[in-house]
Amino acid sequence: MATYESLIKIKGSVGDLVFYTLNGKNVVRKKSGFNKKAFKKDPSYEKVRQNSSEFGHCSKTGKIIRKSLDPYLKETGDALLYQKFAKLMTEIKDLDVISERGKRTVENGLKTDTGKKLLNAFQFGEIKNVFTEIERREHVLNAKAAQVEKAIIITLRLDSENYTVEKAEENLYLNQDKIFFKQQFSDNDFVLYFMILKNENNEISHMGFV
Repeated sequence: MATYESLIKIKGSVGDLVFYTLNGKNVVRKKSGFNKKAFKKDPSYEKVRQNSSEFGHCSKTGKIIRKSLDPYLKETGDALLYQKFAKLMTEIKDLDVISERGKRTVENGLKTDTGKKLLNAFQFGEIKNVFTEIERREHVLNAKAAQVEKAIIITLRLDSENYTVEKAEENLYLNQDKIFFKQQFSDNDFVLYFMILKNENNEISHMGFV
């Protein structure tokens, strides 16, 4: 970008140059090589379009999940949580082997054993991962060696087409080896389970997906 002085004020494009006014100054720059129309239709941009579509999907999916857990995630104090979780969503999306490239989804990735393990292993900031203390089998929780009694389980109903999340919370007390919790949604819904453990001072000691 460069400024110019001339008795004739030019606005618009001339050849490879674009003339316009910025903050009261006459500015000229070269035309961008990016062509929006070509990006949408040119076969040479196909892979870029696919990557862009999947990146947008992962970003939106990660955002709605994080937003639904925001009251608890604020406790992590992790300024890079957005980037880390977005990277996780991409890794899980890559596990979708049933969709064509450009249409792979986080939901299909989470339906694989590897996808579930990646989600469960994700640590939120410096807070310990709940998966080391609790094991879930359907709607039953097995406490491994938890040193806390109070817990919250959040069931998230994920709609990855409309990018919405419906959630239900339930307070639990880990005073026995096996703890049953409510089925909040139907068997046909795609759900995720997130747990928070609190110590005697009502502070979060563990959190994560189970």
